[in-house]
Amino acid sequence: MSSPALALEGVSVRLGGKPVVEEITVDVAPGEWTVVIGPNGAGKTTLLRALAGLVSHDGAIRLHGRRLSDLHRRELARLVAVVPQDPATPPWLTVAEYVLLGRTPYIGFLAQESHGDVAAATRALERLDLLSYADRQLGTLSGGEKQRAVVARALAQEASVILLDEPTSALDIGHQQQALELLDWLRGEAGLTLVAAMHDLTVAGQYADRVLLLDAGRLVADGSPADVFTEERLSRHYQASVEVVELDGRIAVVPRRAPAAQDGRN
Repeated sequence: MSSPALALEGVSVRLGGKPVVEEITVDVAPGEWTVVIGPNGAGKTTLLRALAGLVSHDGAIRLHGRRLSDLHRRELARLVAVVPQDPATPPWLTVAEYVLLGRTPYIGFLAQESHGDVAAATRALERLDLLSYADRQLGTLSGGEKQRAVVARALAQEASVILLDEPTSALDIGHQQQALELLDWLRGEAGLTLVAAMHDLTVAGQYADRVLLLDAGRLVADGSPADVFTEERLSRHYQASVEVVELDGRIAVVPRRAPAAQDGRN
């Protein structure tokens, strides 16, 4: 049995003296797509930031068996790539220049990119069908095209773990589907391990191998979408009335309207 790509042991995070993530212990297998869900304020983004080494934490986080706290920043960036919810995309940069920034962990201080760095960036552009956009400025791209460029930059890092915070929140349904199908294909093609925070439960149910449900910073459920997405559990933690349905072996979560108030309307 292979060792976990990510191992969390009693991970807790406090921000401004307030506990935001509390005592989370979980292993993530290589090649797994794990989706972190939970109501607003549950600690999803903070957990991702801890995994990326961007906030201090108690407990232990290991990447392929190596403790996060033992890794230098450049070394960590070669193992983990981050796709934030609202990435900085300077409009004057070309797509090629932006994707090449993913090679920063491999380029020494004041050094220039090598032929190997350019080749890695080119491979990322090819994988996301962006070679024809290489000379386009980011400010001229559509939302879906820009999202592909952001993912290409992450791929150029050649990290085995990619952390995604609401990767489709700014996209329409068509571009959402394109982005998610692309990520799923890359996971199989490149052997990536994906950990994504998502609000959309149906999207999570369609793509996740595994779901972690957080509430008030604590892990309250862990398993497949079919195991975690029960009407009782989701209603309790989200304070919402929902219906869970199965579509072609995948899970969808549909809001259920409350009965009309008895106010004389018939």
